[in-house]
Amino acid sequence: MRILKSAFGGAVSASIACAAFADVPAGIAALEAGNVSGAVEEFQAGFDDGDADGAFFIGRLFEMGLGTERDMRRAVELYSAAAEQGSALAQNRLGLMYLNGELVLQDYQRAAELICAAAESGDANSAFNCGLLFADGQGVEQDAAMAVAFWQQAAEQNHVAAINYLGQAYRDGTGVTQSYETAFDNFSRTGEAGNPLGLFELAKAYQSGNGVNPDLIKAHGYANLAAARGMEEARTLRDTLNAQLSRGDLEAAQSFAREWEATPLDQAAQ
Repeated sequence: MRILKSAFGGAVSASIACAAFADVPAGIAALEAGNVSGAVEEFQAGFDDGDADGAFFIGRLFEMGLGTERDMRRAVELYSAAAEQGSALAQNRLGLMYLNGELVLQDYQRAAELICAAAESGDANSAFNCGLLFADGQGVEQDAAMAVAFWQQAAEQNHVAAINYLGQAYRDGTGVTQSYETAFDNFSRTGEAGNPLGLFELAKAYQSGNGVNPDLIKAHGYANLAAARGMEEARTLRDTLNAQLSRGDLEAAQSFAREWEATPLDQAAQ
Protein backbone atom coordinates (compact mmCIF):
# COMPACT_ATOMS: atom_id res chain seq x y z
CA MET A 1 0.00 0.00 0.00
CA ARG A 2 1.30 3.42 -0.88
CA ILE A 3 1.75 5.80 2.01
CA LEU A 4 1.34 9.47 1.20
CA LYS A 5 3.36 11.85 3.29
CA SER A 6 2.07 14.82 5.29
CA ALA A 7 4.16 17.25 7.35
CA PHE A 8 3.43 18.01 11.03
CA GLY A 9 3.68 20.47 12.10
CA GLY A 10 -9.58 31.01 18.77
CA ALA A 11 -10.30 32.31 15.28
CA VAL A 12 -7.59 32.98 12.77
CA SER A 13 -7.46 36.41 11.22
CA ALA A 14 -8.27 36.61 7.51
CA SER A 15 -6.12 39.69 6.96
CA ILE A 16 -2.79 38.98 5.27
CA ALA A 17 0.20 41.25 4.89
CA CYS A 18 3.61 40.76 3.32
CA ALA A 19 6.32 40.57 5.97
CA ALA A 20 9.47 38.79 7.07
CA PHE A 21 8.25 35.89 9.18
CA ALA A 22 9.69 34.91 12.54
CA ASP A 23 6.60 33.85 14.47
CA VAL A 24 5.98 30.42 12.94
CA PRO A 25 9.52 29.12 13.69
CA ALA A 26 9.10 30.47 17.22
CA GLY A 27 5.79 28.63 17.44
CA ILE A 28 7.41 25.37 16.35
CA ALA A 29 10.12 25.87 18.99
CA ALA A 30 7.48 26.52 21.64
CA LEU A 31 5.59 23.40 20.58
CA GLU A 32 8.72 21.27 20.77
CA ALA A 33 9.27 22.65 24.28
CA GLY A 34 5.74 21.58 25.28
CA ASN A 35 4.30 25.10 25.40
CA VAL A 36 1.17 24.57 23.30
CA SER A 37 -0.58 27.82 24.24
CA GLY A 38 2.55 29.80 23.49
CA ALA A 39 2.87 27.99 20.18
CA VAL A 40 -0.70 28.91 19.22
CA GLU A 41 -0.01 32.57 19.99
CA GLU A 42 3.08 32.51 17.78
CA PHE A 43 1.27 30.71 14.95
CA GLN A 44 -1.61 33.20 15.20
CA ALA A 45 0.80 36.13 15.10
CA GLY A 46 2.59 34.64 12.13
CA PHE A 47 -0.65 34.21 10.19
CA ASP A 48 -1.74 37.76 11.07
CA ASP A 49 1.60 38.99 9.71
CA GLY A 50 1.19 37.10 6.45
CA ASP A 51 2.68 33.66 7.03
CA ALA A 52 0.02 31.21 5.84
CA ASP A 53 1.78 28.33 7.58
CA GLY A 54 0.58 29.78 10.89
CA ALA A 55 -2.97 28.65 10.15
CA PHE A 56 -1.71 25.26 9.00
CA PHE A 57 -0.01 24.56 12.31
CA ILE A 58 -3.04 25.67 14.33
CA GLY A 59 -5.13 23.38 12.14
CA ARG A 60 -2.68 20.58 12.84
CA LEU A 61 -3.19 21.08 16.57
CA PHE A 62 -6.95 20.78 16.12
CA GLU A 63 -6.50 17.67 13.98
CA MET A 64 -4.28 15.97 16.54
CA GLY A 65 -6.08 17.27 19.62
CA LEU A 66 -2.99 18.88 21.11
CA GLY A 67 -3.90 21.52 23.69
CA THR A 68 -7.54 21.41 22.57
CA GLU A 69 -10.37 19.02 21.81
CA ARG A 70 -9.83 17.22 18.52
CA ASP A 71 -11.90 19.07 15.91
CA MET A 72 -11.43 17.88 12.35
CA ARG A 73 -13.91 20.34 10.86
CA ARG A 74 -12.06 23.23 12.42
CA ALA A 75 -8.83 21.77 11.11
CA VAL A 76 -10.27 21.66 7.58
CA GLU A 77 -11.32 25.31 7.86
CA LEU A 78 -7.83 26.31 8.93
CA TYR A 79 -6.14 24.23 6.26
CA SER A 80 -8.41 25.82 3.67
CA ALA A 81 -7.56 29.32 4.89
CA ALA A 82 -3.85 28.54 4.83
CA ALA A 83 -4.03 26.84 1.42
CA GLU A 84 -5.79 29.84 -0.11
CA GLN A 85 -2.89 31.99 1.03
CA GLY A 86 -0.29 29.67 -0.52
CA SER A 87 0.84 27.43 2.35
CA ALA A 88 2.38 24.37 0.70
CA LEU A 89 2.00 22.43 3.96
CA ALA A 90 -1.73 23.15 4.03
CA GLN A 91 -2.17 22.48 0.32
CA ASN A 92 -0.55 19.08 0.73
CA ARG A 93 -2.57 18.11 3.81
CA LEU A 94 -5.85 19.38 2.38
CA GLY A 95 -5.06 17.61 -0.88
CA LEU A 96 -4.66 14.33 0.99
CA MET A 97 -8.02 14.91 2.62
CA TYR A 98 -9.66 15.36 -0.79
CA LEU A 99 -7.85 12.26 -2.01
CA ASN A 100 -9.25 10.17 0.83
CA GLY A 101 -12.58 11.98 1.28
CA GLU A 102 -11.91 13.03 4.88
CA LEU A 103 -14.65 15.52 5.87
CA VAL A 104 -14.60 16.84 2.31
CA LEU A 105 -15.88 15.36 -0.92
CA GLN A 106 -13.53 12.78 -2.33
CA ASP A 107 -12.19 14.57 -5.39
CA TYR A 108 -9.03 13.31 -7.09
CA GLN A 109 -8.82 16.31 -9.39
CA ARG A 110 -8.95 18.79 -6.52
CA ALA A 111 -6.47 16.66 -4.58
CA ALA A 112 -4.03 16.76 -7.49
CA GLU A 113 -4.46 20.51 -7.94
CA LEU A 114 -3.58 21.15 -4.31
CA ILE A 115 -0.80 18.62 -3.89
CA CYS A 116 0.95 19.38 -7.17
CA ALA A 117 0.68 23.15 -6.57
CA ALA A 118 2.50 22.58 -3.29
CA ALA A 119 5.06 20.47 -5.14
CA GLU A 120 5.69 23.30 -7.61
CA SER A 121 6.57 25.51 -4.64
CA GLY A 122 9.38 23.11 -3.74
CA ASP A 123 7.89 21.12 -0.84
CA ALA A 124 9.48 17.66 -0.80
CA ASN A 125 6.54 15.71 0.67
CA SER A 126 4.20 17.29 -1.86
CA ALA A 127 6.56 16.45 -4.72
CA PHE A 128 6.65 12.83 -3.60
CA ASN A 129 2.85 12.72 -3.34
CA CYS A 130 2.37 14.43 -6.70
CA GLY A 131 4.65 11.79 -8.21
CA LEU A 132 2.41 9.07 -6.78
CA LEU A 133 -0.64 10.73 -8.33
CA PHE A 134 1.02 10.75 -11.76
CA ALA A 135 2.15 7.16 -11.29
CA ASP A 136 -1.38 6.01 -10.45
CA GLY A 137 -3.30 8.43 -12.69
CA GLN A 138 -5.33 9.89 -9.82
CA GLY A 139 -6.63 13.36 -10.67
CA VAL A 140 -4.12 13.64 -13.53
CA GLU A 141 -3.29 11.68 -16.66
CA GLN A 142 -1.12 8.71 -15.77
CA ASP A 143 2.44 9.63 -16.70
CA ALA A 144 5.36 7.58 -15.39
CA ALA A 145 7.94 10.10 -16.63
CA MET A 146 6.23 12.94 -14.74
CA ALA A 147 6.14 10.76 -11.64
CA VAL A 148 9.88 10.26 -11.90
CA ALA A 149 10.44 14.01 -12.37
CA PHE A 150 8.60 14.82 -9.14
CA TRP A 151 10.36 12.05 -7.23
CA GLN A 152 13.67 13.41 -8.47
CA GLN A 153 12.69 16.82 -7.12
CA ALA A 154 11.94 15.32 -3.72
CA ALA A 155 15.04 13.10 -3.80
CA GLU A 156 17.23 16.17 -4.23
CA GLN A 157 15.99 17.17 -0.77
CA ASN A 158 16.94 13.75 0.67
CA HIS A 159 13.34 12.48 0.75
CA VAL A 160 13.89 8.79 1.56
CA ALA A 161 10.69 7.41 0.03
CA ALA A 162 11.25 9.39 -3.17
CA ILE A 163 14.79 8.06 -3.49
CA ASN A 164 13.50 4.51 -3.09
CA TYR A 165 10.79 5.07 -5.69
CA LEU A 166 13.42 6.42 -8.07
CA GLY A 167 15.46 3.30 -7.44
CA GLN A 168 12.47 1.12 -8.27
CA ALA A 169 11.74 3.15 -11.42
CA TYR A 170 15.29 2.69 -12.71
CA ARG A 171 15.34 -0.96 -11.66
CA ASP A 172 12.15 -1.69 -13.59
CA GLY A 173 12.53 0.85 -16.40
CA THR A 174 9.30 2.64 -15.50
CA GLY A 175 9.26 6.21 -16.82
CA VAL A 176 13.01 6.07 -17.45
CA THR A 177 15.50 3.96 -19.35
CA GLN A 178 16.23 0.91 -17.23
CA SER A 179 19.54 1.19 -15.41
CA TYR A 180 20.46 -1.24 -12.67
CA GLU A 181 23.49 0.90 -11.89
CA THR A 182 21.37 4.02 -11.25
CA ALA A 183 18.91 1.95 -9.26
CA PHE A 184 21.79 0.66 -7.14
CA ASP A 185 23.05 4.22 -6.58
CA ASN A 186 19.64 5.31 -5.30
CA PHE A 187 19.19 2.30 -3.02
CA SER A 188 22.73 2.88 -1.74
CA ARG A 189 21.72 6.35 -0.57
CA THR A 190 18.81 5.10 1.53
CA GLY A 191 20.33 1.77 2.50
CA GLU A 192 23.53 3.32 3.83
CA ALA A 193 21.34 5.66 5.88
CA GLY A 194 19.68 2.63 7.48
CA ASN A 195 16.40 2.51 5.58
CA PRO A 196 15.11 -1.11 5.61
CA LEU A 197 13.88 -1.09 2.00
CA GLY A 198 17.13 0.37 0.76
CA LEU A 199 19.10 -2.25 2.68
CA PHE A 200 16.94 -5.04 1.28
CA GLU A 201 17.35 -3.77 -2.28
CA LEU A 202 21.12 -3.65 -1.79
CA ALA A 203 21.02 -7.25 -0.59
CA LYS A 204 19.11 -8.32 -3.70
CA ALA A 205 21.47 -6.39 -5.97
CA TYR A 206 24.54 -8.02 -4.45
CA GLN A 207 22.86 -11.43 -4.71
CA SER A 208 21.88 -11.02 -8.38
CA GLY A 209 24.73 -8.81 -9.58
CA ASN A 210 22.30 -6.22 -10.96
CA GLY A 211 24.13 -2.89 -11.01
CA VAL A 212 27.06 -4.16 -8.95
CA ASN A 213 29.45 -7.11 -8.89
CA PRO A 214 27.85 -10.11 -7.14
CA ASP A 215 28.92 -10.52 -3.53
CA LEU A 216 27.01 -13.02 -1.41
CA ILE A 217 28.78 -11.92 1.77
CA LYS A 218 27.50 -8.37 1.36
CA ALA A 219 24.13 -9.69 0.19
CA HIS A 220 23.79 -11.62 3.45
CA GLY A 221 25.06 -8.68 5.49
CA TYR A 222 22.57 -6.21 4.03
CA ALA A 223 19.73 -8.75 4.25
CA ASN A 224 20.66 -9.31 7.89
CA LEU A 225 20.55 -5.56 8.56
CA ALA A 226 17.19 -5.19 6.81
CA ALA A 227 15.77 -8.18 8.66
CA ALA A 228 16.84 -6.68 11.98
CA ARG A 229 14.76 -3.64 11.01
CA GLY A 230 11.64 -5.72 10.54
CA MET A 231 11.64 -6.72 6.86
CA GLU A 232 10.34 -10.27 6.65
CA GLU A 233 11.35 -10.62 2.98
CA ALA A 234 14.91 -9.75 3.97
CA ARG A 235 14.84 -12.40 6.67
CA THR A 236 13.79 -14.97 4.08
CA LEU A 237 16.64 -13.91 1.78
CA ARG A 238 19.15 -13.97 4.63
CA ASP A 239 18.11 -17.48 5.62
CA THR A 240 18.31 -18.63 2.00
CA LEU A 241 21.85 -17.26 1.79
CA ASN A 242 22.77 -19.07 5.01
CA ALA A 243 22.67 -22.34 3.09
CA GLN A 244 24.78 -20.96 0.24
CA LEU A 245 27.68 -19.59 2.25
CA SER A 246 30.59 -21.49 3.71
CA ARG A 247 31.15 -21.28 7.45
CA GLY A 248 33.94 -18.76 6.93
CA ASP A 249 31.90 -16.60 4.54
CA LEU A 250 28.93 -16.65 6.91
CA GLU A 251 31.15 -15.42 9.73
CA ALA A 252 32.44 -12.67 7.42
CA ALA A 253 28.88 -11.67 6.49
CA GLN A 254 27.82 -11.48 10.11
CA SER A 255 30.93 -9.46 10.94
CA PHE A 256 30.09 -7.07 8.09
CA ALA A 257 26.60 -6.51 9.53
CA ARG A 258 27.89 -6.19 13.09
CA GLU A 259 30.46 -3.55 12.19
CA TRP A 260 28.26 -1.64 9.72
CA GLU A 261 27.27 1.92 10.69
CA ALA A 262 24.57 4.06 9.12
CA THR A 263 25.49 7.32 7.41
CA PRO A 264 22.75 9.99 7.56
CA LEU A 265 21.63 11.20 4.14
CA ASP A 266 22.65 14.80 4.78
CA GLN A 267 26.18 13.68 5.69
CA ALA A 268 26.44 11.32 2.74
CA ALA A 269 25.62 14.20 0.38
CA GLN A 270 28.53 16.30 1.63
